[in-house]
Amino acid sequence: MKAFRLDELEAERAANDGAYLQFLRERNMSVGLYALNAGQADPQSPHGQDEVYVVMSGRASVTVGMETTQVGRGSVVYVPAGTAHKFHHITEDLRVLVVFSPPES
Repeated sequence: MKAFRLDELEAERAANDGAYLQFLRERNMSVGLYALNAGQADPQSPHGQDEVYVVMSGRASVTVGMETTQVGRGSVVYVPAGTAHKFHHITEDLRVLVVFSPPES
């Protein structure tokens, strides 16, 4: 078993001055913590893997392909591989668990 605490992951991510911290990588998936602060631009481009976002805290809009929705704590969003997607109109600091399958390369 591998177990993690969100507060410890957030501290490690912040200490490394990065928006993304991959903390688990296995044969069929990887998991990371993604952080964007209120008002910040999301620099993402499409990935070669399917993704699932689980919003842990914050509020924003997310556009996946041609669809846009509001997200907040407890929201879950699926992004198919190769699809353009961005968080925007971030009104509260956003912390998101990201699951990639297969693992992010």
